[in-house]
Amino acid sequence: MTEIGAFEAKNTLGTLLDRVERGEEIVITRHGRAVARLVPNTRRVNQGQAQAAFARIRQRSGRLRKAKAARAPFDWPALKKLRDQGRP
Repeated sequence: MTEIGAFEAKNTLGTLLDRVERGEEIVITRHGRAVARLVPNTRRVNQGQAQAAFARIRQRSGRLRKAKAARAPFDWPALKKLRDQGRP
């Protein structure tokens, strides 16, 4: 990973993008402190994995909905009464 100052990065952006496109990671610094990182955009979304994740989310949501429906409704007035006990 290469570090480069912000001023130099501004002046050589095209070259930096070429290097990143070839797979290099570049950290841009300001006053010696890292402020940004240029990385290749090679990560693609796997459609099968995304669809499987959505299916898992839907299943969990359905289970939570069923569990919530099976419980007794929440008694807000009773909770507020307990909260307010002992208050001046």
